[in-house]
Amino acid sequence: MKLPILLPNVFNHPFTYESDIKLKIGDFVEVPFGKSKIIGVVWDNFEKNTNKSFKIKKIIRKLQTPNLKKKTLEFLNWFSEYNLVPKGMALKLLLLSGKAIEKLDNKFYKDFDNKIKKNLFTLTNEQKKSLNEINNSNQKFNVHVLQGTTGSGKTIVYFEALKKILEKGFQGLIMLPEIGLTSQFEKKFEEFFGFKPAIWHSGITKKNKEIIWSGIINGKIDVVIGARSSLFLPFKKLGLIIVDEEHDQSYKQDEGVIYNARDMAISRASFENIPVNLITAVPSVETYENIKKRKYKISKLTHRYKNASLPNYEIINLNNVKLENQSWISKEVIKKVNLHLEKKDQVLFFLNRRGFSPNVLCRKCYNNFSCPNCSINLVYHKSKKNLLCHYCGFKSYLKRNCSKEGVCDFIFSGPGVERISEELKRIFPSKKIEIFSSDTMNKKGSKDKLEKIINNQIQILVGTQLISKGFHFPNLNCIVVVDIDLSSHGHDLRTAEKNLQLYHQLSGRAGRTGQSSTVYFQTYNYNTKRISDITDKNPEIFLDKEIEIRKKNNLPPFERFISLILTGENENKLEKEAIKFKSLMQNKIHGKILGPVSAPIFRLKKKYRVRLLVRGPKTLKLQNSLALIISKFKFSPGIKLSVDVDPISFN
Repeated sequence: MKLPILLPNVFNHPFTYESDIKLKIGDFVEVPFGKSKIIGVVWDNFEKNTNKSFKIKKIIRKLQTPNLKKKTLEFLNWFSEYNLVPKGMALKLLLLSGKAIEKLDNKFYKDFDNKIKKNLFTLTNEQKKSLNEINNSNQKFNVHVLQGTTGSGKTIVYFEALKKILEKGFQGLIMLPEIGLTSQFEKKFEEFFGFKPAIWHSGITKKNKEIIWSGIINGKIDVVIGARSSLFLPFKKLGLIIVDEEHDQSYKQDEGVIYNARDMAISRASFENIPVNLITAVPSVETYENIKKRKYKISKLTHRYKNASLPNYEIINLNNVKLENQSWISKEVIKKVNLHLEKKDQVLFFLNRRGFSPNVLCRKCYNNFSCPNCSINLVYHKSKKNLLCHYCGFKSYLKRNCSKEGVCDFIFSGPGVERISEELKRIFPSKKIEIFSSDTMNKKGSKDKLEKIINNQIQILVGTQLISKGFHFPNLNCIVVVDIDLSSHGHDLRTAEKNLQLYHQLSGRAGRTGQSSTVYFQTYNYNTKRISDITDKNPEIFLDKEIEIRKKNNLPPFERFISLILTGENENKLEKEAIKFKSLMQNKIHGKILGPVSAPIFRLKKKYRVRLLVRGPKTLKLQNSLALIISKFKFSPGIKLSVDVDPISFN
């Protein structure tokens, strides 16, 4: 009997094998491939006819693993078509390093005992109303948005909704945008449900991944809390997907197989015919437009827990305040912070810039220290005593010989969180000060650090945008935005939207337990309207304006963008190839082609980068016509094409 077997590699079609074993669609099998053995899946259609004659090999064995559901296969086929990814690479996302895990002993799943405890959480009338609305629509596929001001108790509402799904015998998936959120979130989950969820992200061990993968496909694990990749787990009976902080840009996977995990979660729910709940304080423009079109349902929480008030805002105009040399904290801010510290308030200084200084140059030879592999500056990290590229990871020591004389005499231009922390230690020598960024919070000690912050053992935090993402710090009542201007630059069409979401999320960290709180904005750009727009209690005013701008200019979500990035080591050869590729696409594509142009980061990881942008109607015709062209175009050796459907960043 001939069977189509899809293998986890770059091929966009299954291979034909023979078998005497009785097999059905979705079964995991071991097959010979070249000189090795590989795990594949019995697929739902054969490869297209080929004129080549080939010897059909035999399937070695069927794995003792439940088969993949047909709905999962259909989702992977669609995922491949939508994102212009080979089918085999879509399958690879579901497997563990190309493996399927055969059933383990039940003792391995005992940590995930799923007896739901009776909890004593009392919902407010507003929370009950939202919960009823969600439960009424959580029957079959639909998208329900739970929008709530920060600190309004959104998590408890969707926990209650999930509990109802679990009681019916289904599995649940909760997606979070950052690994750093999982430890505090896991604790909150256990307090509510009384059992441990499975945690899934790149930082967990290979053995734990094998246990969770096996537990999911065998129906032994009920709830997964995970990052982007958790979406591809082989759930036996998935009943609900929850995407927390749905607006977060971290849901976009921008390396390897490129996709938006939030959008793919909605699609997977559609194939499974199950509900998906999107949770947010400020919806993404795409989600907001779907709410307006009534494609998505919405429930709102407008009051914070225990009626805690939202923070006040104060703007400190740096044009009227003289900062001391090599200082970034104004005397006015120091006065305000001292008043908060006297009240035992915790204080956060926010600057969305890692390291000590983003620019280092020599005052004698004027040499600017840039990455040899990428066309960007190296960032000085004082704690690590090195210069670091945040894109390729290149490291270099600071000490170097000067082309003029002796050794270089360095000027550090601009601050990062380390530099702000150093200044604060001089100003507040008796206070415990900690940096909260991806450099400090993805380490083993981060759980202890979180406990100390929650218990007010750390008085001053210096944080990047990581701190804005869902953490609950009960004593945080003062936030100082060191320079609001720094995060407002760039040519990204989403800059305004990102700022709106960032500052709403950030201000939501303050005053969560009912005490009065204030956010202070230091700025040279005294545009009070811009600050009041992005901090307005009603973000819909801003979103409505943004929707109008996008509609007028045919920008997403009103048109589909597909970014094509060509990379290569030879700049001239790359530019010629991009022009040749564009001329082949011309008049053969259901859309308009812009470019080629040099990417804003022209050189990355030793490769030059040229971009083309295809824009057109929101149908799969655009992807299908593009897929046909890509399959026919033979790129020169050394030149690689990356496809980004619905790009978020244009670097």
